[in-house]
Amino acid sequence: MTQDEAVTPPTTAETATPPEAIEQLKIELEAAKAKATENLDGWQRERANFVNYKRRIEREQAEANQTATANVISRILPMLDDFDLALKNMPDNDEAKKWAQGVSLVQRKFVTLLESEGIKRIEAEGQQFDPNFHEAVVHQESDQPENEVVEVLRQGYMLGDKVLRPALVKVSKGK
Repeated sequence: MTQDEAVTPPTTAETATPPEAIEQLKIELEAAKAKATENLDGWQRERANFVNYKRRIEREQAEANQTATANVISRILPMLDDFDLALKNMPDNDEAKKWAQGVSLVQRKFVTLLESEGIKRIEAEGQQFDPNFHEAVVHQESDQPENEVVEVLRQGYMLGDKVLRPALVKVSKGK
């Protein structure tokens, strides 16, 4: 090929594409579009799966953290019960009052620690008996309405919406 042939532009007859070639290009274009749509759909599905996976992992981690906290706190609660019992049965003399104030201070620190971890006491006394939150160990006649909690024998606790330990209660049977 000489230099003159390379520079000469092709004629219209040479650049014209036969109709079969145009049809072939249309078919290839449609196939490419279908493949692109398929790839986009697959990517969107995988993205949605990843978002769902991420949410599930976060939820499972939160539940695992709450379970671990509940296990530790459940082991601490009997000590708090002992403080409550000691304060309930404190003697009246002056020296005992000083001792009781110290015990009361330690007990309040325990309660503050529990509250900072999201632990709440279950309000029971004067409430209607609810087996989801209370465990009735005594039924006694009372002037209070039937199935009302008369006395809390052992405090119950919750972590968020989960009952760590139900409150042991006396319940009125009415007259």
